Amino acid sequence: MNKEHTVTAASEVVRQTRDARGVVTLTLNRPQAFNALSEEVLTTLERELETLARDESLRVVVLAAEGRAFCAGHDLKEMRAQPSLPYYQRLFAQCSRVMLGLMRVPVPVIARVQGTATAAGCQLVAQCDLAVAASNARFAVSGVNLGLFCNTPGVPLARNVTRKLAFEMLVTGDFIDAEQARERGLVNRVVAPEALDTEIEKFVSSILAKPRVAIALGKEFFYRQVQLGIEPAYEAAGQVMACNMMEEAALEGVQAFIDKRPPRW
Repeated sequence: MNKEHTVTAASEVVRQTRDARGVVTLTLNRPQAFNALSEEVLTTLERELETLARDESLRVVVLAAEGRAFCAGHDLKEMRAQPSLPYYQRLFAQCSRVMLGLMRVPVPVIARVQGTATAAGCQLVAQCDLAVAASNARFAVSGVNLGLFCNTPGVPLARNVTRKLAFEMLVTGDFIDAEQARERGLVNRVVAPEALDTEIEKFVSSILAKPRVAIALGKEFFYRQVQLGIEPAYEAAGQVMACNMMEEAALEGVQAFIDKRPPRW
């Protein structure tokens, strides 16, 4: 398949590339600032995710970063320059919209973690649907070391990692390494830095081999059902599966299985 990339300058701080398969990579591009989430970065990410959510040709999103760090969290210099409650309320509300935007994109979002991810950077990793980390990556929700408990990063963290381990990270601010992150459920795979793109391509190729409609229905319901009790979750799941079964792709897939042939999607 054609993997040639087209570069679109989303902004100087977030670079977008797209290949012919519908795979979009959003790259945080503030390496000199450890890819801290400045207001400009958050605004750009929010805009790009809103646009991608409406793109029916989209198949996969990869969230990547330039430089040694994946993301160091919020831009503390910007935060300290405007010490007012309304400003902080707007800032964290915008950050939450970005995180929810990752969830609302109807295709899998894969974090490509090539370096350190701290505070809201660790939150980004936790909020992505899948994550592949280089073996030298490290993770922490370290705001508590500055007197600022990482409450918003704790939201997706506690939905990825068991409660006691999540709280340990939040209350100590200590780093964990990539292998610990994998063991705790924060990332899916850990590979040598030079194998990062190869491992991500394995996920991408597997996803592209499935019908987009099934993946989109599945992702939306996956996040919806985890907020429900078990009985309403089963009730809603049955309805979603019935609708999925009526899709042409599912009917063809089942018929192909019966006919012992590859599906024609």
